[in-house]
Amino acid sequence: MMVGAGEEDNGRHDDQARIDVSDETAHQISTDPWYQVAFVLTTGINSAYVLGYSGSIMVPLGWVAGATGLLLAAAMSLYANILVARLHEVGGKRHIRYRDLSGYIYVFGVEIVECPIYFCRKAYYLTWALQYVNLFMINTGYIIMAGQALKATYVLYRDDGVLKLPYCIIIAGLVCAFFAFGIPHLSALGVWLGFSTFLSLIYIIVAFVLSLRDGINSPARDYSIPGSHTNKIFSFIGGAASLVFAYNTGMLPEIQATIRPPVIRNMEKALWFQFVLGGLPLYAVVFMGYWAYGSSTSTYLLNSVNGPSWLKATANIAAFLQTVIALHIFASPMYEFLDTKYGRGKGNAFSFYNLSFRVLVRGGYLTVSTFVAALLPFIGDFMSLTGALSTYPLTFVLANHMYLKIKKSKLSIPQKAWHWLNVIVFSGLAIAAAIAALRFIVIDSKTYHLFADL
Repeated sequence: MMVGAGEEDNGRHDDQARIDVSDETAHQISTDPWYQVAFVLTTGINSAYVLGYSGSIMVPLGWVAGATGLLLAAAMSLYANILVARLHEVGGKRHIRYRDLSGYIYVFGVEIVECPIYFCRKAYYLTWALQYVNLFMINTGYIIMAGQALKATYVLYRDDGVLKLPYCIIIAGLVCAFFAFGIPHLSALGVWLGFSTFLSLIYIIVAFVLSLRDGINSPARDYSIPGSHTNKIFSFIGGAASLVFAYNTGMLPEIQATIRPPVIRNMEKALWFQFVLGGLPLYAVVFMGYWAYGSSTSTYLLNSVNGPSWLKATANIAAFLQTVIALHIFASPMYEFLDTKYGRGKGNAFSFYNLSFRVLVRGGYLTVSTFVAALLPFIGDFMSLTGALSTYPLTFVLANHMYLKIKKSKLSIPQKAWHWLNVIVFSGLAIAAAIAALRFIVIDSKTYHLFADL
């Protein structure tokens, strides 16, 4: 992979004692060590979503394409995220939001890059829209996942149909809201990241061990890709979109804003930790789940495993609680925007004004997310659509295009061709994946109806 000429100088701004921040913010920045940021990233990659990848990635792709795709997507995602991380201080200024970075490159920094102003402003606002659509859909998916974990716990003891999935989703939304009221900003998670890691280990180890036991005791499994020829094609495209969804946040500049200087070097350390060590639990549970159950694997793996009810309940509760923490990470850019633009009360974060503002604004945001989650509780479709509409454009298309614009005078012709190839290929994949995901949402909505109890 070509990173480009001049990239060996990526830390030249890191030696500065102080670098101006692009815009004021109501949240803390430059306070977290690199390993705390690494745990933030690892929390995302090993969230309860990992319990869905055996069914949403491996089932439609199969062993060869699924395993190869997971490894290739990890390599490409690491590469693209490093590109974005190295643009954090472009122009000698820290860009603490994705929209700030694109705004500098496409609007305010037009003297650096040749770009028609109309297109530049469109690109700036498109970045804004893509990011917040991305985060809204991720958060909606988290609420669906938390609701599924609650329902799975309930049916272990009372499978009477009284507590339906939409009710569980509402409960999950309420718990997420109360957590959001008490954690003012991303850096304040602190010890909660340790709890998140512990909770992740619980459901990953339980799912892995029970899947291993089931796989050993089960007859030969069917690993063929299910569905008609047309469905296989669309499922394959949707599964490919879920591959990139698994690794990427769509909010790297916002996470990088919290890290201590030298911000580029420290962010790269955090990214290598995420993709090398942080990805190991994901691979373990995804491959083991698919090996044990084949094409019948559920999109929520704990629904497929057999074992003691108390152990499965423990794993489900751990998945529910970890989802609450993970959602707060992905909601933090929206919270930061609202707090900075409309809140910014003086004094302590838990003053009456600041607390009441969070209750009103964050509560409203999570109410909308919870409603959409209950309305369309199709977690696999949400993964695919999020990957198509926002993860592909934000992580791959925009990262390569921005890097090309800033560094093009230092890039060789093959390096320029490499970045343009990424822009074109991932743009095409985004369009194809969006069509496939929307098709499945329409089909599932007709099959299961709105507010379905899956």
